[in-house]
Amino acid sequence: MKKYFITTALFFCTFFISAQKKATLSGLISASESNESLIGVTILIPALNTGTVTNSYGFYSISVPSGVYEVYVRFLGFKELKTQVDLTKNSELNFALNAVSEQLEEVVVSSSIEDIVIRKPQMSLNSLTAETIQQTPTVLGEADVLKAIQLLPGISSAGEGASGFNVRGGAADQNLITLDEATIFNSSHLFGFFSVFNPDAIKDLKLYKGGIPAKYGGRVSSVLDIYQKEGNSKQFKMNGGIGLISSRLIAEGPLQKDKGSFLLGARGTYAHLFLKLSDNPNSAYFYDLNTKLSYQFDKKNRVFLSGYFGRDVFNVNQSFLAVYGNSVFNLRWNHIFSPKLFSNLSLIYSDYYYGLTLDFVGFNWDSGIQNFNLKYDFKNYITDKTLLNFGVNAIHYTFNPGSIEPNRATSGINPSQLDKKTAFEGSLYADATQQVSERFAIQYGLRINHFIRFGQKGMNLYANDLPVVYNSQLGIYQSASVVGQNSETSTTKSIQNYTHFEPRLTLSYGVQDYSLKLSYNRINQYLHLISNTNSPTPLDVWAPSGPYIEPQQLDQWALGYFKKYNPSYSLQTEVFYKDIDNRLDYIDGADLVANEAIERVLLNGKSRAYGLEILFKKTRGAFQGWLAYTLSKSEQKTLGIGQGDPGINQGEWYNTPHDKTHDLSLTGSYLLSEKWRLNGNFILQTGQPVTYPNGQYEIAGIVAPNYGLRNENRLPAYHRMDISATYTPKKQKRWKNEWVFGIYNLYNRKNAASIAFRQNTKTMTNEAVRFSIFGIVPAITYNFKF
Repeated sequence: MKKYFITTALFFCTFFISAQKKATLSGLISASESNESLIGVTILIPALNTGTVTNSYGFYSISVPSGVYEVYVRFLGFKELKTQVDLTKNSELNFALNAVSEQLEEVVVSSSIEDIVIRKPQMSLNSLTAETIQQTPTVLGEADVLKAIQLLPGISSAGEGASGFNVRGGAADQNLITLDEATIFNSSHLFGFFSVFNPDAIKDLKLYKGGIPAKYGGRVSSVLDIYQKEGNSKQFKMNGGIGLISSRLIAEGPLQKDKGSFLLGARGTYAHLFLKLSDNPNSAYFYDLNTKLSYQFDKKNRVFLSGYFGRDVFNVNQSFLAVYGNSVFNLRWNHIFSPKLFSNLSLIYSDYYYGLTLDFVGFNWDSGIQNFNLKYDFKNYITDKTLLNFGVNAIHYTFNPGSIEPNRATSGINPSQLDKKTAFEGSLYADATQQVSERFAIQYGLRINHFIRFGQKGMNLYANDLPVVYNSQLGIYQSASVVGQNSETSTTKSIQNYTHFEPRLTLSYGVQDYSLKLSYNRINQYLHLISNTNSPTPLDVWAPSGPYIEPQQLDQWALGYFKKYNPSYSLQTEVFYKDIDNRLDYIDGADLVANEAIERVLLNGKSRAYGLEILFKKTRGAFQGWLAYTLSKSEQKTLGIGQGDPGINQGEWYNTPHDKTHDLSLTGSYLLSEKWRLNGNFILQTGQPVTYPNGQYEIAGIVAPNYGLRNENRLPAYHRMDISATYTPKKQKRWKNEWVFGIYNLYNRKNAASIAFRQNTKTMTNEAVRFSIFGIVPAITYNFKF
């Protein structure tokens, strides 16, 4: 017994001494020129073959055995920093990194840093820097976030002039898009020609296609997480650009030197002004504002106030006026509880508004969606091998399907308000990242959601709870008759609620310069974009889950191989399979605009997508770029309502509007000299699925087309090449400027946005007419900074 107690005492003494030998190095990393915090900076201790990276606010923490170590700090575009640190006790050390004048001057620390990144249990993630976005040739000369990410594997759009983007065969409404953590419901200006993100205001961009961490939820396809710059707290700076149809300007500077900063940005188009010179009564333009304030009270507390406001205006002959856009505000508080525990508390407001004025009819139409979001996130750096993230999230939604007001006394229109809907979504999450051994790492987590649909006026009841019925005599689906209304109209009482558990898992096995990774995630989506177009439009309406509309539920698996050939070349390959339940489709002839009971035109189905993605990158040297290729399939099945009905396409799988079998993009940038940089990209995609008529019939002298199976045809293949050249004159002490010359669609390919069928009035034969949006488009932009 005595020996047992001695052994036990020695064990605990050894454990206690071992624990005391640990020390934690923590702090903030920023750019020396502006004091802007840097995201994703690598902090490496080669002697221990371990390291960490900064979080979304520039904070890092790493716990290691006590000792004196060489610490390397490295970030793309900045000079390497090397210092010796005495870690015999906990140390707080902030680093300020100096930017390099040219990327060619970058010094590679060692392959160990890249090995750590390759071995991380993280996959299906793409990151782009603001510099990469700026170098991508785009239409009309404006650098564009959404156009840049569409050059990556697994990401595409519905075509030119289409808003939003599609990820791994998913719809545009299945993407969670956040700007400084605030939800953006419409990511495009001018129906897809521009994105809502000012490239000069962006600091960091991450796109998760799979292996999505537990802190994110609510969308089943992807997460696009964008952070704005904080502003320069050392000196006043301005930069901007002047283009042929749009311009932008950013101003930033200190509120209090080294403690507080501001950023204010504005952007807009003015092509409509030239239309007025030609007596053209039509116009289309947009404007947006970005703002951000930050202030550091002390070493442990920092606050941010950020906002975005954007509007699009579309006017046709002063008789049709559409105004729509996003408004978001976010108040955040960073607090460091200890060297190992970081927190962020956010209070967020998001609003998407759509207004329509029809003067020839005499009424105004307003619709939109609002949410109030409270988030509290924690990051606990337990050891250098274990990181724990956890938090809570609460969102209240208000949906306005539409309201009508007369805009003149003689219009004859009566005011009307479609029934507003409200809902609440609460979530708890936790995930851990562990380096189990030198080769094996794991990230695992769980998110718990509880969604409540509150009562409303005008909630219809239907026989057998079926808002859609099948007419076997006509062979068509029809809206069911209303048999009553739900008695619960209180907006504080639940009429439907859901609780879901969402496991997340990513495994990584790495050896030296390559790794194998496997991920699984389940995600539920409680909001639905009611739209029968291939890409979002301002007239689309968001609707919550509840009676008759079930939440979408995703299960996705992905397997990847990652290889680093040398500091310059890397290869990423992934295969994925995703299955989504409760994906909505529409009955033929569905009328979605101002529909008081949208459930009467909806059919419930499921979708699936699977494919292969390849990304080969060269990231150093005079020539840089990547080759991206996706081979995939995206399908949907809608069986029907169980009344002996055939469903859509006889209950068989059919192509979704986002299915593109092949998607190839090649992007390159060549530094020709100190003054000239050449950029280019080439895109080749399978044509978009469509439904063509396969015949016609005549009734009472009227010729009507007969359509085939849904989405069984395709538009012609889409391809184009874009080029640009950037000329940078000799830099002056304070004034820096550059000229960007670009050509979009170099060989003037007339890509089909749609194909219409009509009868030729001369020959009286049927013909197909291709509609194209862009041919060759030259552009010139002048950028400046001082």
